[in-house]
Amino acid sequence: MIHARGLTRRFTVKRETVDAVRGIDLDVEPGQLVAFLGPNGAGKSTSLRMLTSLLPPTSGTAVVAGHDVVADPAGVRARIGYVGQKSSAGENFRVRDELVTQGRCYGLGVAQARRRADEVLSLLDLEPLARRKPGTLSGGQRRRLDIAMGLVHRPELLFLDEPTTGLDPQSRANIWEHILRLRTEHGTTLFLTTHYLEEADSMAERVVIIDHGLIIADGTAQGLKSDLAGDRVTVTTHDLAEATRAAEIAARIASPDEVTTDGTTVRLRVSRAEAVLPEYLRSLEAAGVKVATAETARPTLDDVFLALTGRSLRETDGA
Repeated sequence: MIHARGLTRRFTVKRETVDAVRGIDLDVEPGQLVAFLGPNGAGKSTSLRMLTSLLPPTSGTAVVAGHDVVADPAGVRARIGYVGQKSSAGENFRVRDELVTQGRCYGLGVAQARRRADEVLSLLDLEPLARRKPGTLSGGQRRRLDIAMGLVHRPELLFLDEPTTGLDPQSRANIWEHILRLRTEHGTTLFLTTHYLEEADSMAERVVIIDHGLIIADGTAQGLKSDLAGDRVTVTTHDLAEATRAAEIAARIASPDEVTTDGTTVRLRVSRAEAVLPEYLRSLEAAGVKVATAETARPTLDDVFLALTGRSLRETDGA
């Protein structure tokens, strides 16, 4: 569905060359839901624009839905949908008319465009809004309309650039309900960017992380968290001497470089916290170390990014 090799994009600004995308290799199979993550400026949107033929690469190749983005951009555009970060509908025409016009732009006949407009209105629960103008819709309703416009020609592959940014939690959940329905009922391949890491964690079957124009991680959310971040076990003791002893015992369970202390708090990173914690507490008790508190925590995708780059992905938002 997507095959990219050595794809790059360089910009020249005041005689300086900026590498927005330095070289990505990527394969996406039909039917996958892929979350493409990274900080602002990492190359996410630039990559999407190249894969959708909106921006020519400076080197490398990309075949999307069976068509080369450089040699046959029209073939790519006919088979994909693209929902950008900004609203794509106009302000002065009714919702259904916007969808019919979009279908006509993709070469559908009048009757077919009208039929498809009615289908996507139903699919995205927009039928009650068909006669309203986009400017009167809420943020969540407008986002559903954007998705409808990207689907009116029945694309095999849908690109979604930050589909839920700026929406309230209820609207975000509603958008995701419709996105997941697309995949379940129609087998649509979905490739999206998002700054909401919990969305990628819970919804995507595959997570690709890009930083400084390069892909630095690729796998399932659970696999990346397990391999690159690990679970956390945290215990606190009553004094510094006990914390030192607790850290020494922790180093027998986890590798020494995965054990840290902060005052009377000891933290260790392990693969399965639920199995390690009972053993650790028994060892502490046998050594006479009194534990004040103990807890475990599952890693997040932000922990993965921190392990890979030494900084938090959330700290880069808006940078």
